[in-house]
Amino acid sequence: MTTQEVRLGGFGGQGVILAGLILGRAKSIFDDKFATLTQDFGPEARGGAASCAVILSDEPILYPNVFTPDILLAMSKGAYDKYIGGLKKDGILVVEEDLVDVGDIDPSIKVYKCPATRFAEEIGRKIVLNIVMYGFLCAVTGLISEETARKGVEASIPKGTEKLNFAAFEKGYQYGLEQKAKLG
Repeated sequence: MTTQEVRLGGFGGQGVILAGLILGRAKSIFDDKFATLTQDFGPEARGGAASCAVILSDEPILYPNVFTPDILLAMSKGAYDKYIGGLKKDGILVVEEDLVDVGDIDPSIKVYKCPATRFAEEIGRKIVLNIVMYGFLCAVTGLISEETARKGVEASIPKGTEKLNFAAFEKGYQYGLEQKAKLG
């Protein structure tokens, strides 16, 4: 990997920006590579649109904006509708399968679906659906190793929430490995 551009989108309260922050932190600090993050969110605390763009690179990044991402993670139908047109041909689409209906899509795009909200509820707190999606994203894309991804979570979560967040990460990561093996 030289440079990978990732857009993460959803609605406020899903933890989309935190997931992007963890990804960039993991790559830059624990892989000793380069990362940038730009974020965009509405004035609403919850329910409004939220997105971030992360660039991961082996070399210094000269411009932080993402226009045609290699990977799109959509945690809401609104984010999917807004950003799917910009995803590169042969890109990777990662969606929260209960919230996003993909429909007809360019056959060159690889689609991975995760029921992250259901998994988070099974774990005990819906609030960790972003960590489930982060683990899933890391597994299906290989952007960072499992060890690096775990270190990113550990460095980014509040003390006292480790058990919950690591359970969420593990659930997403393992499900991602299963989907990757099944879909290629």
